[in-house]
Amino acid sequence: MMIRLEFLIETPGMPVSDPFALSSDLISELLTGMRLRGVQYRRIQTGPSFGLRFDARPGHAYFHYLAIGSAVLRMDDGTVHELSAGNAVLIPQGRAHDLLSGPDVVAQDIGDFEAAPLGDTVCAVDMCPSMSVIPSAILFYGCMAFDLGGMQGLGKLMPDLMLADAKGQRYPGLMPILAAMKNEICSGRIGFAGILARLADVVAAMIVRGWVECGCDNASGLVAALRDPRLARAILALHRQPGRDWTVAELAAECHTSRSVFAERFQATIGMPPLRYATELRMGLARQWLTEDRLPVEAVAQRLGYNSQAAFSRAFKRIVGLPPGASRSVVRVG
Repeated sequence: MMIRLEFLIETPGMPVSDPFALSSDLISELLTGMRLRGVQYRRIQTGPSFGLRFDARPGHAYFHYLAIGSAVLRMDDGTVHELSAGNAVLIPQGRAHDLLSGPDVVAQDIGDFEAAPLGDTVCAVDMCPSMSVIPSAILFYGCMAFDLGGMQGLGKLMPDLMLADAKGQRYPGLMPILAAMKNEICSGRIGFAGILARLADVVAAMIVRGWVECGCDNASGLVAALRDPRLARAILALHRQPGRDWTVAELAAECHTSRSVFAERFQATIGMPPLRYATELRMGLARQWLTEDRLPVEAVAQRLGYNSQAAFSRAFKRIVGLPPGASRSVVRVG
């Protein structure tokens, strides 16, 4: 299961020099390439005492929604977060963590619990003792392949954990979706498992969007560039035309500044030269087109403006570390 975001913002009559318009357009371009593909989902109900361990999954994101009850979320660095009914959590870096009924409970790997299939990717885990008529906690968890396409640089800046407050201004519109998740979790109606998985993908995407739209918690690098019209124009041009053979002078012209000033400011803000950023952007898109869209290597090379498949393959291996064919053959295991 996969969801692809396409938030395209039209701003008719908006001056090109308007910094807000530039930031909105760039955010839209970045979000367009984000894909969440559910690998594994679990509907879990527990007794009064429970401890669940989730191992680190690089390249994936963990999602938790607590429908009923309370829990303690403990990250691998020891930080602890109290969760209450209605909280949704996204762990975009796939870091290891525990979900516990209390701070002193011993955690057991989630894979050790018997799971009953509810659908293609959704299973049920019942940890509720027979003497407990009503579960103490009911939650829904998902492990998603987190492919950011051309926004991989932004992904590195994301926090270890994003806790969604559905009532907060950062996530408008989230409350009815979480309410729908609770209804599906508790009702057990026909097809509820598949609907839950789709809703989880949407909630995770909205959490990321809210973080970006609220300034990414003042993270540096690419986020700073979003707010700088002198850089945003060039980055937007790169994302809109990744297959063009850009030069530093052409990118500087997009920003109406000199080549040297642009190159120096880009390096200082983003942390890499403009053409290196352009190459990493292309290879991020190439990896997505090869592994998710299953496009032929030749088609990807042509789409990205390479004159030959060999030149594309060399660039891909230099950035990704694998040749395109080997990258395609890597299978993500849920």
